[in-house]
Amino acid sequence: MSVTRFAAPPPIEDLGAWLEAFTQPTVAIELAALGLSAAVAWGLVRALATALGRDQRSVWFGRKDIDGVLFPAILLCLVFAARAVLDRHLNVVVLQVAMPVLLALVVIRTGVKVLQLAFSQARWVRAFEQTISWLVWLALVLWVSGLLPLVLYELDQIGWKVGAARLSVRNIIEGLLTASAVLIVTLWISAAIESRLLREATGGELSVRKAISNATRITLLFLGLILALSAIGIDLTALSVLGGALGVGIGFGLQKLAANYISGFLILTERSLRIGDNVRVDDFEGIITQINARYTVVRAITGREAIVPNEMLLISRVENLSLADTKVVQTARIQVVYETDIDQAMQVLQAAAQAQPRVLHQPPASVQLSQFTTDGIELTVVYWVADIENGQGNLRSDVNVAILRALREHGIAIAATVRGAPPSPSPTALPL
Repeated sequence: MSVTRFAAPPPIEDLGAWLEAFTQPTVAIELAALGLSAAVAWGLVRALATALGRDQRSVWFGRKDIDGVLFPAILLCLVFAARAVLDRHLNVVVLQVAMPVLLALVVIRTGVKVLQLAFSQARWVRAFEQTISWLVWLALVLWVSGLLPLVLYELDQIGWKVGAARLSVRNIIEGLLTASAVLIVTLWISAAIESRLLREATGGELSVRKAISNATRITLLFLGLILALSAIGIDLTALSVLGGALGVGIGFGLQKLAANYISGFLILTERSLRIGDNVRVDDFEGIITQINARYTVVRAITGREAIVPNEMLLISRVENLSLADTKVVQTARIQVVYETDIDQAMQVLQAAAQAQPRVLHQPPASVQLSQFTTDGIELTVVYWVADIENGQGNLRSDVNVAILRALREHGIAIAATVRGAPPSPSPTALPL
């Protein structure tokens, strides 16, 4: 019984015999097996997408049934099984070529999809995707033509000694490939954590999981760097002196940068500030949208964003407006003439403010007589709001408009606040 192996096609010197094999009648059987495998793979992917729920940003499924990594991966397994069966009875040619093509497609899809998921807004992703595709297809052509072992041998001959170790171009390429593979896996895991574990989390829970995600990414990147250096052939013990010098450089030359990174982890672990909190930092007020390792993004209601170094959040005064209570108080001041019925005016103002949908009923809106001025009586309307993220200026405007309309409907005059000012458009107060 023959043993099925994932072997390369015949070398380039047997290309004539190889092309002649494609004219054999058994090629139709291989094409039928390939088509059947593709149909089965498409059906399995479609069934899994329906059962698990399709996510267009998923690396496995993508936007369509054949757009993700799962379809070429399942097809590769089915083609491998079909080749193992047919190889016992036929001289397999088509499936032998299809397997490396599908393997290259799996590699390209994995790299491209992970980069799109991890760096969806970066402009360099498109160029990097094309680079990955060209390199993988070039390696495929060399492997199919039988030139890959010869190219690797020649690259291995180009080398030099670094201390007791010998480096070659082949070792460096293998190390870069190892580092790239580990980087892809790291980004995939990080993206999976952020998209699935952080999807339903909010507030403090989101901050803790964000810290775990960042720690996981840094740990995996460090392990990937170690594996890449080992694959190249560099003795890691020789890096102890370099590591010490690097630590001294970070301690003296990069104090601010290190302080920002440490501050970021402290903020995430202590949960003193959380994603979604409404804060005021250095006269800039907004909602925290991101807490990264080095900086925090605060977005104002007007749409402006401030990038605040994490160290500033620890050493300076920060007002957290939503830490203990989400309710915020607002006031509106109105001056009415002395001839006004104060009890009626206070009832009218309270009803106008309380009628707004966003104004809380507990505690209810209230009206206070603030002071007596030379122009009139100053009344202060106090009301509470809980959805501060929906804006404060729009609610203040709605309350003021409602107050002005209510005063005009009840014939309550607004006092002039400036001597010689034009007369108020409000109607004259009714005589008492």
